[in-house]
Amino acid sequence: MDLRLSRESAPYVFISPFYIMFAIFGAFPIIFSFYLSFNMWDGITEMKWVGVENYIFVVTDPWFWKAIGNSLIIFLMTTIPQHLIALTLAYMLYLGTIKFKEFFRSAFFLPYITSAVAIALVFQLLYGQHFGMINAMLKWLQAVPGIGGLFELMHLDLPIRWLGDPKWVKPAIALMVTWKFTGWNLILYYAALQNIPTTLYEAAKVDGASPIQIFFKITIPLLRSVIFFAVTMSIIGNLQIFAEPYMLTGGTGGPANSGLTAAMYLYNTGFKWAEFGTGSAMAYVLCSFIVVFSMLNKYFFRDKG
Repeated sequence: MDLRLSRESAPYVFISPFYIMFAIFGAFPIIFSFYLSFNMWDGITEMKWVGVENYIFVVTDPWFWKAIGNSLIIFLMTTIPQHLIALTLAYMLYLGTIKFKEFFRSAFFLPYITSAVAIALVFQLLYGQHFGMINAMLKWLQAVPGIGGLFELMHLDLPIRWLGDPKWVKPAIALMVTWKFTGWNLILYYAALQNIPTTLYEAAKVDGASPIQIFFKITIPLLRSVIFFAVTMSIIGNLQIFAEPYMLTGGTGGPANSGLTAAMYLYNTGFKWAEFGTGSAMAYVLCSFIVVFSMLNKYFFRDKG
């Protein structure tokens, strides 16, 4: 009897560490932060119940909406380019257009696993106003006959103050984020392409379909669920972006707070200004934005048949 009980309980004993760790570091912080969002607390003194006062403050705070606006702009500037680039490169690797596939898969994925701190330090050098490589390349292009006129049409004055001009801070952050996360989406799309039966492509070629028709009529529809998942993950990640803009702007948000994201403002509210209740309320408002955009994404990718 005792032996049978021990065998029945053994699986639960083996999986219990996960649930214990999740309860301590996952479920408890979520529940406690929700309770904390209805209180005023600086982390030291006694909590004071304030009801929905923190939420009212958050939704009427102009700086919070500025941070949300910055996050949304960075999200739009990064999501579309990185998925277009990732899908194109993944398709080229799948077709064998690019040689040394194993090398390029690793090279494209490497930025994703690289420390955000290291990436920010490198991009700070690349964005240097006078000695940065990006400005140097733009100056070289400006001197090329036929291309220099484009700079005049765009009213682009060199050198660009990437991290010193409010209008260039968000593009600078977006460029770095796109470079970092494109590889992750590429690997995701490349893995999904492996599951498409080659017989479909062969049948389409026999029927006289062009490569463009094959891509849009076969590849894209069969990747629909994967694209939905990848875009949803981009929504969740980009609306919570913190490390990249924080390190790139030195934690200040850049000139005129043009690089201040919602996650950065949340961090400052909770841990810099010790307003944990307001910070918790801000986190749940931000979470509601993520849910809304995720549902809109689901609606966009719904089955229209």
